[in-house]
Amino acid sequence: MTTKFFFVTALILSVSLVQAQGKFITYQVGNESYEGYYIKPSVENAEKAPLVLILHDWDGLTDYEVKRANLLAQEGYQVFAADLFGKGIRPTENKERAQHTGELYKDREKLRRLMIGALDAAKKQGAETDNFAAMGYCFGGAATLELAREETDIKGFASFHGGLRTPEGQNYSKTKGKIIIFHGTADTAITMDDFANLAKELEAAKISNEMISYGGAPHAFTVFDSPAYREEADKQSWKRFLKFLEEIFS
Repeated sequence: MTTKFFFVTALILSVSLVQAQGKFITYQVGNESYEGYYIKPSVENAEKAPLVLILHDWDGLTDYEVKRANLLAQEGYQVFAADLFGKGIRPTENKERAQHTGELYKDREKLRRLMIGALDAAKKQGAETDNFAAMGYCFGGAATLELAREETDIKGFASFHGGLRTPEGQNYSKTKGKIIIFHGTADTAITMDDFANLAKELEAAKISNEMISYGGAPHAFTVFDSPAYREEADKQSWKRFLKFLEEIFS
């Protein structure tokens, strides 16, 4: 077992008794097993709380998404952190990470099936899948926009330092929910040209959107304890994201 696994376990065990309703869920998509993380808030009628679907970065589902899920549960939301790689697949080397994300970028139909499969798993846990938003980090941000282009009955979509380019043959003609983008101006993986091009595309499609950039923030600026982490940009983007959720679920 990896160090990350033990850290995730310790993190879950450290959650207060009030919030100790988070659990890992093994579910099937096709003939493959996946392992997501589900948590609901400790509030009255928690099963009616809006749902937030979290889509992970190229590390797979790790302690990072678990911590974000727990933070959202503390704000009163049900959360399902999806697994897009497969149970036990949590790559630690860039070559392996690129392999798994590359396979899904090339097979976007499968990527969409995996996200819908995660929603089905959340529904089986009692989650309110008729009232939800999707959000993601890096690769997960790109996956969130993939969902935005293909699924109509979703309240909102949030991408944190995610891929912003629209694949050839796709567009936002089906999108109804609001899109919010959090991006660092110092991101060399996803450039400000990508940021501007998406803004133009969303405006042309008349999609309700908000595009926010943070000066000096590099790629992955929200990832705790990483060289790229920028505390001010992380706090500001998280605060705006929580307000965004209030707005779309009001």
